Amino acid sequence: MTKNNDKRKIGPLRIQRISWRDLATSLGLVLLLSAVAIWIAFHFVRPAPPDTITLASGPEGTTLWTYAEQYRKILARNGVTLKIAPSKGSLDNLKRLSDLNSEVDVGFVQGGLSNLVDTGNLVSLGSMFYEPLAVFYRGAPLERLSELKGRRIAIGPEGSGARILALTLLKANGIEPKGATKLLDLEGNDAAQALHKRKIDAAFLMGDYATPASMRELLHARGIRLFDFVQGEAYVRRFRYLSKLELPPGSLDLGSNMPLKPLTLVAPTVELIAQRNLHPALSDLLIEAAREVHGHATLIQRAGEFPAPLEHEYPISNDAARYYKSGKGFAYRYLPFWLGSLVDRIALAVLPLLVLLIPSLRLLPTLYGWRIKTRIYRRYGELMALERAALSQPTPEQRIELLKHLDDIEKKMIAIKMPGAFADQAYVLREHINFVRKQLAKDTDAASKPA
Repeated sequence: MTKNNDKRKIGPLRIQRISWRDLATSLGLVLLLSAVAIWIAFHFVRPAPPDTITLASGPEGTTLWTYAEQYRKILARNGVTLKIAPSKGSLDNLKRLSDLNSEVDVGFVQGGLSNLVDTGNLVSLGSMFYEPLAVFYRGAPLERLSELKGRRIAIGPEGSGARILALTLLKANGIEPKGATKLLDLEGNDAAQALHKRKIDAAFLMGDYATPASMRELLHARGIRLFDFVQGEAYVRRFRYLSKLELPPGSLDLGSNMPLKPLTLVAPTVELIAQRNLHPALSDLLIEAAREVHGHATLIQRAGEFPAPLEHEYPISNDAARYYKSGKGFAYRYLPFWLGSLVDRIALAVLPLLVLLIPSLRLLPTLYGWRIKTRIYRRYGELMALERAALSQPTPEQRIELLKHLDDIEKKMIAIKMPGAFADQAYVLREHINFVRKQLAKDTDAASKPA
């Protein structure tokens, strides 16, 4: 009779090279940190710049409105629509900007008005240009504004910056409302016509509410003079937001040599004021437009004098300060506006991710190894606890229990799916387990022998 011995064939043994579970757990932590970084980036990175912005200018036809029109054409080249909101003048612009419910984003505002409204939410994109105060009057030449006392004076409508400046300068010369001097709230063209028709004696005109044409007409009108601020130095020292401007003979009209002698004017500086939350990309576009519009030389300013980051009554915005220091961002410098905006936002989102992800990936092998080793260290902890129990003089029955527990530790160790790279540490642990087993067996044999 032939005996058939069934022999089980053992297939090829495979050693696990990587613990995919531990790798997934380690990588999952890195991915979680990356997701947090992306969320933080998108939370703090501003959205794409709007394609429409509203600018408060001044009455149609005035200097401020003309500048706003030039801005509109320049921004249109970059795909941004500039809505012009005509106003009564600088003060009206400032009130609209300070109103949180207003749709105005930016506006021209002359100096000397900040104490009239709450400007806590406003920043300056820089000083843009001088806005001279032109005081036209009839009669004999005057040297001081105080000589207008008792006369009829047009000081500009409510909401204009000219009116506020006129009241300030007249008050400094002893002339106040409700006194002997009659102060009239006339619009620019109405004031010019009233002066022509001798219905008033003087008119304070500025570019925020009077048109250049009406002022040019007054310059050539017979019997009407332009006031010479011979005390100009005193005015700019008393009122820090004013600048002194000197016009040489013939600078206004070479043909008629107007003025006949050097003429001094005073002028506040007009700033481009914006809401504090104005998008950085729009801030760059506006300053770039301002350089194109205001950067050339004129009768009263040098080439490149404006725009300038001069801080007067409003803080210069961080975005404007960055632009004046280093120019437009890299993406906006070489790409169309819409594409530069997209690249800029992507870069701001990806940069923190790279800063966090690269070190995390370098730490990934360490984290992976730590997870594998913790399984071995856990068995070592159990082995040390068992060895301490063996030192407390256990009974024979307790020693048998300790040996069983030792066998359990070894079984757990064998059952662990250990990558081949860590096999040496696993076998070292098993050697230590055998060492403790021999010690327990020796102690058990010694305890079982009769004394």
